[in-house]
This record gives sequence, C-alpha cells and structure tokens, in this order.
Amino acid sequence: MGSPQSSSSSAEYIRKVHHLIEECIVFKMSKEECMEVLSKHANIKPVITATVWHELEKENKEFFENYAKKNNGKKTRDDDEKGKQDATTSQSSP
Repeated sequence: MGSPQSSSSSAEYIRKVHHLIEECIVFKMSKEECMEVLSKHANIKPVITATVWHELEKENKEFFENYAKKNNGKKTRDDDEKGKQDATTSQSSP
C-alpha cells in the first residue's frame, strides 16, 4: 500500500483532472475532445481523463444525460475550424 504522501498526491491529481474536465464542459467539449485536449495540453493520459469522466457521469447521471443530448447535434470544434478555413479560402479565390 502507498504512503500517505502518494495517496494525497494521487487525490490532488484526480482533483486537477476533475477541474480540467469541468473546464472542457464549460467549452461544450465531448468526452473525446476533452481527452484529446488534456492529453495534448496538460499531458494527462486519455485513460485517466476517461476514468475520471466516467466517475463524474456516475455521480451526476442526470447532468451528463442532458449534456449528451444538448451536445449530440452540435458540430465539433474541428468542423467549425474547417468551415472557417473553407470560407476564408473561398473568399480569397478569384
């Protein structure tokens, strides 16, 4: 079994991931988008993000059901960026 120090730092790490997931939710990211962003920008393994997300879903079932419904029909941020690029490209064409 780990020392109290490692247990404490593990709990802090999970709280950090929890907070970052909440930030992703504020920006209306999907679970997959959140996993990608946290992996790229916070060096958090996707499996860690997925595990914490899953626990949050279990604790807040109704919220996540509504969140999924609201965000199912939305375009992803990648689609939005592609649309902006396409619009810019078509405007600059003769």
